[in-house]
Amino acid sequence: MDTEQVTYAKDCPSRTVLSALANKWSLYVLGVLRRQERPLRFTELRRHIEGVTQKSLTQALRNLERDGLISRTAYPTIPPRVEYALTDLGVEVGALTTAIADWSKDNVSRVQAARSAYDNRAAGQDLS
Repeated sequence: MDTEQVTYAKDCPSRTVLSALANKWSLYVLGVLRRQERPLRFTELRRHIEGVTQKSLTQALRNLERDGLISRTAYPTIPPRVEYALTDLGVEVGALTTAIADWSKDNVSRVQAARSAYDNRAAGQDLS
């Protein structure tokens, strides 16, 4: 069996990695940390990522830390201070996620035009 067939198999471990990266909040966290180029606190991340809930951001951070893409450093201060930063692995994948974000910005008008054309065609057809 070739590598491509294995990658798309339902029991391939790489699918869990792709699923983790396909989470939009994870992509945004990686993107913000990459663009800021310094560790950020939770509130700073939340400020940069409009629309994310505290629960969603917490879950994304835990998953990214578990996968080794970010590090979490807790400082023994009162109140406690926690910072998040990209690991070497996170920097690597961050290059890919940044490329996706850049492509999205560069092509949003083309995607919107395609959506509009599709919606107009679908409105003229009986889809039932």
